[in-house]
Amino acid sequence: MNANESLEKKRHTLAHLLAAAVLELYPEAKPTIGPAIDNGFYYDFEFPADKRPAEADLKDIEKRMRKLLPSWKEMTGETVKLEAAQARFSHNPYKLELIEDIMVKKEPVTLYTAGGFTDLCRGGHCEAPAKDIAPDSFKLTRLAGAYWRGDESKTQLTRIYGLAFGTKKELDAYETMMKEAEKRDHRKLGKEMDIFEFDDDVGPGLPLWLPNGAVIAEELEKLAKETEFAAGYVRVRTPHIAKDSMYLKSGHLPYYEDSMFPPMEYEGGKYYLKAMNCPHHHKIFAARPKSYRDLPLRLAEYGTCYRHEKSGELFGLMRVRMLEMNDSHIYCTEEQFASEFRAVNEMYLRYFKIFGIEKYVMRFSTHDPKRLGDKYVDEPALWKKTEDMVRQVLIDSKIPYVEVPNEAAFYGPKIDVQVWSAIGREFTLATNQVDFAVPKRFGLTYVDKDNKEKTPLCIHRAPLGTHERFIGFLIEHYGGNFPLWLAPIQVKVIPVAEAHLEAAKKVDDSLRAAMIRSELDTSNDSFGKKVRNAKTSRAPYFIIIGEKDLAAGKVTLESRDHGQIGQLSAGEALARFGTEIQERKAS
Repeated sequence: MNANESLEKKRHTLAHLLAAAVLELYPEAKPTIGPAIDNGFYYDFEFPADKRPAEADLKDIEKRMRKLLPSWKEMTGETVKLEAAQARFSHNPYKLELIEDIMVKKEPVTLYTAGGFTDLCRGGHCEAPAKDIAPDSFKLTRLAGAYWRGDESKTQLTRIYGLAFGTKKELDAYETMMKEAEKRDHRKLGKEMDIFEFDDDVGPGLPLWLPNGAVIAEELEKLAKETEFAAGYVRVRTPHIAKDSMYLKSGHLPYYEDSMFPPMEYEGGKYYLKAMNCPHHHKIFAARPKSYRDLPLRLAEYGTCYRHEKSGELFGLMRVRMLEMNDSHIYCTEEQFASEFRAVNEMYLRYFKIFGIEKYVMRFSTHDPKRLGDKYVDEPALWKKTEDMVRQVLIDSKIPYVEVPNEAAFYGPKIDVQVWSAIGREFTLATNQVDFAVPKRFGLTYVDKDNKEKTPLCIHRAPLGTHERFIGFLIEHYGGNFPLWLAPIQVKVIPVAEAHLEAAKKVDDSLRAAMIRSELDTSNDSFGKKVRNAKTSRAPYFIIIGEKDLAAGKVTLESRDHGQIGQLSAGEALARFGTEIQERKAS
């Protein structure tokens, strides 16, 4: 057993321990489900309306967990008959519903017991909890509302979250990181820095990009366009809506219908808001005949998509209903696949260097052969071939990766790109997917060297993900202190006094003429307050113009990250900024 599996078992066991402690303190509570999750565990309960715990009660529940832990010397499992399981949980409708689901799937009904507490569970626990779990390695953190099975039409339950790690030291380190993350929270900084806003009249999950946010998005798009142009991509543009017939052909209906907005009835047909760009790009490929000489064809678009995310799952920019995606689809022959897939991975690595992302891993998701025709396209030979090809490229490229079964896209294997921010928090940045099935559905073909028609492979890739998620990540990663090329305001120009305003305006005009985003402080504030305001703005540079500067025909330059730089001519400052912006330096 590896360390991750061992930790997951501890977290799962702690979810059971939480349920046991809650039932001792709140006998009328009804436990539902309690899985292990990243960094810990949770358990959902139905409490009587007048006996719900408050945040302050978590310490008592946690204390009871520690009191129970020594008696949990072993965790034992048994398979029971349907009637026995129903009798044991006759007072709990949630468990009865789960038991019925298990029987429909013709799976065994298993119960697990430790310290006198028994729960319905598939397994995956510590065999000796009292020995395996350090009493100071876990902590309850918060309460939240959660609908039963994520369905807003069903009962709202109370979810209790907990953290769990192998040791107290690891738990403390994680809490320290989370305190820093709280300071860097993209929702807090995004509001303070005028980057984005949400409005009830616009609708939840639909961000409004304020001028500062639009700058960041446009700079990212500029970077993507330059990078993709150099790599041989061509740009396309596609509509925001399409007829249902296209999504039926692609297979997104009915596979992803729950994630799409309801259709619009129009002119006797149904139209859907675009939830993904790929079907439109397939249509562009099909618009003109292709030969092997046209491949690889790399179609790129910052396409806007719409996803029907549930209200309870929306989270700042990280989970939204409108996404501007750095999307592309590469159509290639089987012989070209390895080099194209490798080139995509190398593009990720170049971006990581630009943004100072030092820790990353490719999460390679494969299919489950037992779910062909259900969850996955029924093409067993193509699944094996493409998964082998992706795996070999990852090995040859020496890129760190982990393989995860049963999480592929329905049309082919995929890679989720996991990155860690500067403070060590993990994010899913983007995906890189292989599609061997949908091009065939669209009748996409090219004529090979032997004048025979063949179906191309398709690589879906989005190295910068979406504006929404990536900017949310960058706000935390940089703590709001964006590098010069990406900063909404790049230079603040500060006259020391009214007498220096005219000279400061000339400097500001010269910066703006050079397409540098400068801002002139024309306020009546004291010089000290102007400097404090400039630092609060998080602008990478401040230009100060006072009497000594006028006499010398120079300006005083100060850096947010490196402090006082000193006097130099306006032209020298301009050249410095230009080089730093052109090279997209990290700081």
